[in-house]
Amino acid sequence: MIARLSLVCLVCLLFTAGLAAGDTLSKEQINTLFNQANDAFRQANSTVDDTDKSNSLYEKAALGYERIIREGRIENPKLYYNLANAYLLKGDVGRAILNYRCAEKLDKSDSDIRKNLAFARSRRVDKVEIKTEKQILKTLVFWHYDFSMRAKFAIACVCFAVFCMGLTVMICFGRNAPLMAVTVVSAGLLVCLIGSLAVEEYSQAANLSGVIVSPEVVAYQGDGQNYPPSFKAPLHAGTEFELVEHRPGWFHIKLADGSDGWIPQSAAEII
Repeated sequence: MIARLSLVCLVCLLFTAGLAAGDTLSKEQINTLFNQANDAFRQANSTVDDTDKSNSLYEKAALGYERIIREGRIENPKLYYNLANAYLLKGDVGRAILNYRCAEKLDKSDSDIRKNLAFARSRRVDKVEIKTEKQILKTLVFWHYDFSMRAKFAIACVCFAVFCMGLTVMICFGRNAPLMAVTVVSAGLLVCLIGSLAVEEYSQAANLSGVIVSPEVVAYQGDGQNYPPSFKAPLHAGTEFELVEHRPGWFHIKLADGSDGWIPQSAAEII
């Protein structure tokens, strides 16, 4: 399930670092950190008989990747993917899902990210079913949920070009059924894609989501431990949620099945 670390990631990192202004890490420092993290990752993979040592090396690799993200101010899907792989192999399902989600947010078209995210989700304790209505919606408009914004924008540009060419040909040479069909379909797809882009942009700005990273946490019916628990059992690492409200030290979260509760802010991270 875990793909090998590639040179492509390093090239992307250095290119991104060159574009970012005011980075606290130089290109040389990023290069050094990335190579050290990769070396630790490879050593951990070859340490099969000593779990403590391999976990320590995966932790070292993860810290290196995180420092590049945090201090280098770099957001790159391959980097988040490497970070998630390190956490998954270390057994930290919560932070693995968190970083696969960050990678997916930047590149929904990467099949490795989708496969490893699905595998990480299969390892979590809590099995929260998605509400039926939302599951049907995700099936009917799969392109809205499965395509990245970059892919949708590219397809929208193609549809716009086809629509303009079809319209021009009809104006110059007259209408015919096949040409009209192509023009109308391209216009319809263009409208759908523009709508999808607008909805996704608004959703990302208005709605925040996150992942529980603590091994387990009790969710309460209010923002304090004096409230009764929201669920019969604690929630566990890897459980995903939408952020409803944030109060000092507390997150009001909603799960995929519509249930909600309050958890300490320290138990989760926002994507």
